[in-house]
Amino acid sequence: MPRKPFKAVPLRPQKGRRFAARRPAQKGNARWFLPLMIALPLATFTVVFLWDAPLPSRAHVPMDRDSASFEPCSGTVRTTCVVDGDTFWYRGKKIRIADINTPETSQPDCAREARLGAQATERLTQLLNRGPFTLETAGNDRDRYGRLLRVVTREGRSLGDILVEEGLAEPWKGYRGDWC
Repeated sequence: MPRKPFKAVPLRPQKGRRFAARRPAQKGNARWFLPLMIALPLATFTVVFLWDAPLPSRAHVPMDRDSASFEPCSGTVRTTCVVDGDTFWYRGKKIRIADINTPETSQPDCAREARLGAQATERLTQLLNRGPFTLETAGNDRDRYGRLLRVVTREGRSLGDILVEEGLAEPWKGYRGDWC
């Protein structure tokens, strides 16, 4: 079979240019572009909306980082100890639990207040020693005596609320309560 003679293709003028040669179609890249533009949004939708695995959240991350070994305070040097049911020393700083009031132990008005104050002190010591906790600022940074005002929480729950539930404290009302 004889070959056909080679036929020359003249250059055609294009708008804005005098002459331009035709470019061959780039079939290799173009053939994957459309399927990729469809598959990518579908994959994103599937992962975001239909995936059954729980997404990581801050609720699962332990947030309680403070911990120490507490004992009842004695003597004049106080670093980490419990003064009474609503006051303790932690790393050399005196902290007043801001959301509760407990019976007084230093100058109780009656025997019942002294007894409840001792129980509240012992229970606060147990709660603080149970594991890591968080000291959260609540309102004012310090009270009129210079103590740091903090709410003590563990796993998001106030340790003061536990003392209130057990009858060893009352919610803070802004003044000393009557325990007699």
